[in-house]
Amino acid sequence: MAGARKLLSRIPVLKSFSAFKLPCRIMSQPCSGSPFLDFSDTEALYKNVPEHFNFAHDVLDQWSQKEKDRKRPSNPALWWVSGKGEEVRWSFEELAFLSRKAANVLSKACNLQKGDRIILLLPRVPEWWLITVGCIRAGVTFIPATTLLTAQDISYRLQKSRAKCIVTNDALAPLIDSLASDCQFLKTRMLVSKGSSREGWLNFHDLLNAADGDHQPVKTRSQDPMTIYFTSGTTGYPKMVEHSCSSLGIGLTVVGRYWMDLNPSDVIWGFSDTGWIKFVFSNLYPSWIQGACIFQHGMLQFEPTTVLNTLTKYPVTTFCGPPTVYRMLLQHNVGRYKFKSLRRCLSGGEGNSPEVMEQWKAQTGVGIREGYGQTETTMLCSTRRDMKVKPGFAGTPAPPFDVQIIDEHCNRLPPGEEGDIAVKIKPKRPLGLFTCYVDDPEKTAATERGDFYITGDRGFMDEEGYVQFVARADDVILSSGYRIGPSEVENALMEHPAVAEAAVVSSPDPVRGEVVKAFVVLSPVYQSHDKEQLILELQRHAKKVTAPYKYPRKIEFVQDLPKTISGKIQRKELRLKEWGKA
Repeated sequence: MAGARKLLSRIPVLKSFSAFKLPCRIMSQPCSGSPFLDFSDTEALYKNVPEHFNFAHDVLDQWSQKEKDRKRPSNPALWWVSGKGEEVRWSFEELAFLSRKAANVLSKACNLQKGDRIILLLPRVPEWWLITVGCIRAGVTFIPATTLLTAQDISYRLQKSRAKCIVTNDALAPLIDSLASDCQFLKTRMLVSKGSSREGWLNFHDLLNAADGDHQPVKTRSQDPMTIYFTSGTTGYPKMVEHSCSSLGIGLTVVGRYWMDLNPSDVIWGFSDTGWIKFVFSNLYPSWIQGACIFQHGMLQFEPTTVLNTLTKYPVTTFCGPPTVYRMLLQHNVGRYKFKSLRRCLSGGEGNSPEVMEQWKAQTGVGIREGYGQTETTMLCSTRRDMKVKPGFAGTPAPPFDVQIIDEHCNRLPPGEEGDIAVKIKPKRPLGLFTCYVDDPEKTAATERGDFYITGDRGFMDEEGYVQFVARADDVILSSGYRIGPSEVENALMEHPAVAEAAVVSSPDPVRGEVVKAFVVLSPVYQSHDKEQLILELQRHAKKVTAPYKYPRKIEFVQDLPKTISGKIQRKELRLKEWGKA
């Protein structure tokens, strides 16, 4: 009892958690039915996936026990800062205790049962982790969503998913109220708020304060659904991508161990939106499988100087973000900042240009290692520790995936020849792929061709097995018999100091059928330059950097580029407008 009181006395909480009246005891509760899993033998674990798996029990509670046995460093499990003086540092033991209370809130106050669905519409706040882990403990299928969604987006997701509960904050609650009457499946609304109440809403903090700290994790099967992500939806309505308890919870083990190269003394900061699957790639499963500390800053919008100052102030050893983040940081003289703890930089979501990779290493002394995956997969290819970095290449296929470049007849193509990036799924489907597109068997079936899962991406593999992403299958430009991938042209343009961002698509041409067109966002110092002269200069530059037939015959300067809610440039929207089909 005295030990529990001592532990509770040192639980650091946010001001928003100040209403907590934590009980006087914390109990360790192993899940009945299975011992802790052995994650040290990854190959054996991937080949013989256990019948039952619960990430909260088999990973988090294991680290909690190691903390009690003093077999883990004193690093927190979660370290969150607001930038305004608020700070959270939770150990695995504290996280386990609070997430058990959260599980009781979900199963009792929200009346959610195993298999029910909940939408989490929250920014990067500590409550996101408590509720997410609470869902895993309770067997509730959670659906992360970005706070950038419109009312129409939210309504579609609520109705399509048949979610029984939605969790959000004060800013978005009025939006939910305006559409809730049209969502017949929605039974419960829960608010994450600093002390305020709202009619028709449960208050998460009040419920958490009153909740019992004892909770027995639901015995979930490895193939039971755990989470659903809505795809970016570049065309048509977004699809629901379902992942099982094991596909991410076990499938991302290799990512944490060999790509991120994490250990319990590491502090990792993964910069992405909570509604994007990339968020849990660095901010949940692989980091905590390795026992590392997840670091997060609560900034609502990307602020380059805040990121750079935070990397300087805090002992972040591993930083992970999409290429756009690195490009924007490099515009702020990164070299004048000193990152004393930073040892690894990682990137995913789209390809980094060689110039960005070179500049970042020159200014920080740390290279960027890339990875390639999808919402439907875990990490398919990566440049893992001790591998040489090849600018422009994502890396080699990551276990357990057999990634091949194939033609339309499923024949493997030789090195250097472009084709479809595909994953061998027969005779046995590898761990880490999505289960299905929920309620859409036709689109699920359409992802398979012969013995392969077809990613929908085009690329090629070199003689050493490194894979380079070229474009989405529908982004390839065919001009005068040449196949041109937009990424190489975009990378060439990005090397010119006038270009802040670029997107390349096909444009109709009466002679060539189609030609390369570039939409360019200019850097601030070039905004006032003569546009006709800039076009000629950029065309000459592109011809020098890449094959002359790939240069953009058309260039249009724009103020901004259309992006998905996860930050990816929507080439398809630009292409449809260019061809008069939007």
